[in-house]
Amino acid sequence: MKLSIERASLLKAVAQAQSVVERRNTIPILANVLIEAEGAEATFRATDLDIEVVDKAAAVVERAGATTVSAVTLNEIVRKLPDGALVTLTEDSASGRLTIEAGRSNFSLATLPKEDFPVMATSDYAANFSCPAPVLRRLFDKSKFAISTEETRYYLNGVYMHVSDSDGGKVLRCVATDGHRLARIDADLPEGADGMAGVIVPRKTVGELRKLLDDDDMEIAVSVSETKIRFATPDITLTSKVIDGTFPDYTRVIPQGNTRKMEVDAAEFAKAVDRVATVSSERSRAVKLQLDEDRLILSVNAPDSGAAEEELAVAYGDERLEIGFNAKYLLEIASQVDRENAVFMFNSSGDPTLMREGNDTSAIYVVMPMRV
Repeated sequence: MKLSIERASLLKAVAQAQSVVERRNTIPILANVLIEAEGAEATFRATDLDIEVVDKAAAVVERAGATTVSAVTLNEIVRKLPDGALVTLTEDSASGRLTIEAGRSNFSLATLPKEDFPVMATSDYAANFSCPAPVLRRLFDKSKFAISTEETRYYLNGVYMHVSDSDGGKVLRCVATDGHRLARIDADLPEGADGMAGVIVPRKTVGELRKLLDDDDMEIAVSVSETKIRFATPDITLTSKVIDGTFPDYTRVIPQGNTRKMEVDAAEFAKAVDRVATVSSERSRAVKLQLDEDRLILSVNAPDSGAAEEELAVAYGDERLEIGFNAKYLLEIASQVDRENAVFMFNSSGDPTLMREGNDTSAIYVVMPMRV
């Protein structure tokens, strides 16, 4: 195998592939990236057995072939090469080495046989649809903060993506929760997504997918089966297993009868919570909200470190309320708001609170209170 490729396109392809590779591997081949050269393009493939990324890049192929080489090392080398360099990759199968040349630099890396590289089994996708990148980006960006990190409840370690009914008809919905807070984000249902089975997209996949979604004009081809989900752009294909489990019935958690309504400037609110939480003890991080006629007092009282309080002007016309929350959860939810005003719907100090952006019900968040 011998091919020449621009440093920029090589770096983009290798960087994308190596981010999937787990740092600590018991199986040596999983630390490698599979390089395949044919026609006028090179393909870079990496996997951790749950996720597979395949990257295509234009290249001048002198001799077709394939080999595998350490993903992290290759990425480091390409990153350190000068910008605009033309990189030549040559495989010498006799010595089992891959030579990388660019200008006056010359590297020789150990390879492993391409036959040992695990290729993910293809599956029949029941639903195929195309979705604009900004839509997917919003669905996952606004919900991923609520993904649980608790390994025991493995079915919460991802974002539940499914088709659901909303007031205006069917929607594509993403839900994530960790038992303390919940995010539910809706988008218009793309054509062809009707028959999609609900799947739980793992946390790592959500992180990797984010890298495909930076280009606003990009259309992402999404394919879903009961065991796998695939996201593809013309250059990159990301295939992932989905979490094998049943996502709980989240509709029971979303409060319907909360009547006490507070409107507040989201950015001001987040900054104020951040300020008062500075003195809170790391363990509890509890912030108390005291609501009265059009004013909110945020306070923290940590016996071991001190106390803080701040007053905010809000729109609130219901009876007095005192309620406590974990500061981190409040901050994360407030930072999801794109518009200026956040609307909080309270019931009582012991019941879950609902938050949305203005009158927009396509993104709602629920957070459980804590005793303060």
